[in-house]
Amino acid sequence: MDELGFVRSTPAETGTPGYDPRDLLKLYIYGYFYQVRSSRKLARECKCNVEVMWLLNKLTPDFRTISDFRKDNKKAITKVFKEFNKFCMGLKLFSKSYISIDGSKFKAVNAKDNNLTLSKLDDRIKRLDEHISIYMEELEAYDHEE
Repeated sequence: MDELGFVRSTPAETGTPGYDPRDLLKLYIYGYFYQVRSSRKLARECKCNVEVMWLLNKLTPDFRTISDFRKDNKKAITKVFKEFNKFCMGLKLFSKSYISIDGSKFKAVNAKDNNLTLSKLDDRIKRLDEHISIYMEELEAYDHEE
């Protein structure tokens, strides 16, 4: 996590130990997949949602802790998303040679729009990077509203 640039908070001597950045990152990834953007809603999920309780080992961070983690680690979170995309590309999940067969039968369309070229793949990577930026801005906006 240090290699990616995550900052671990240092609490006061009388305070409780800080949360592990891996746990808070898991919470933000969960929020991304389930479209929970607000830090307050993520904090509520930690207390009410059994999936999140399991994911975080019953940790219940405050909404300020969640929000501060995002603010302090914005670049590192963005880097994680980009590294994940690179990982998928390394597995060739984004290439045109990946084929899955599940036995379904449906009318196929093999138009030029549906085929990937290198330039189209580069465009998709740029759109993924833009999507990451938009997501980070949405998180900022939701926290600012609260």
